[in-house]
Amino acid sequence: MSATDMPMAMDAEMMQDTMMAMNAASMAATMCSASDMRMGAEMATCAAMCSNTAMMADTGMRMMMRPMGMDASSMRTMLMACVAMGTACAAECRQHADMDESCRYCAMACDEMVAKCEAMLTAMPA
Repeated sequence: MSATDMPMAMDAEMMQDTMMAMNAASMAATMCSASDMRMGAEMATCAAMCSNTAMMADTGMRMMMRPMGMDASSMRTMLMACVAMGTACAAECRQHADMDESCRYCAMACDEMVAKCEAMLTAMPA
């Protein structure tokens, strides 16, 4: 599908980059959540945040995989939700980055997803 075939004339390469960042954030957050649960109750907030981020990123990615079913308002809302969740998750994981490598990777993946979603929001037609 070319960019001209897509609703809202969205850039296909930018969409691909954003979906890849969402997928990476989903995987990193899932791994981090599992690691957090093994570390005990003191990591419950981080585990829950990571689980929510994984689901949000996965949902955003799946939504972008069906561009013919998108409308601008719902896509903006999904991208903003991914930015908010990714920002919060990265901040939480940074607090534990020295204790757990999974938290460090999750924070980096969330930062990348946030950057790609913000770029996509900026590029979307009004």
